[in-house]
Amino acid sequence: MTLDYLDFDYSEDTEGVGVFDAMASTGAPQVAAVHAEIAQVLAWAHAGFGEPGAAVGDGGDWDYDLQGVQETSRPEAIDFDPSTAQLRVQAGPPGMARHTVSLSISGTPEFCAAFRQAFDLG
Repeated sequence: MTLDYLDFDYSEDTEGVGVFDAMASTGAPQVAAVHAEIAQVLAWAHAGFGEPGAAVGDGGDWDYDLQGVQETSRPEAIDFDPSTAQLRVQAGPPGMARHTVSLSISGTPEFCAAFRQAFDLG
């Protein structure tokens, strides 16, 4: 399965529990594609390893954490007025919203091996 927006980093603890972390930050036109990739990854995990139950360190095969935030920025024009020794700030119009989603998936060595293979993560 190919992923265009999610680029996973991998880490592992001393007991072999692996964690795949990905973050995607896009404009509104790409949000649906990012959400579709996340749904694809989670559907794969549910289909192959069932519902996440206990934490991986407590006997579960896998677990995940999914978070999102939407941010907008507003540019400011800033001038210095030497006669008053003050700054003058003029807020500009709000910019486009930026949507950021982070997904962390932890799993047993078996889950991690299958995840790597399914999403061609080497």
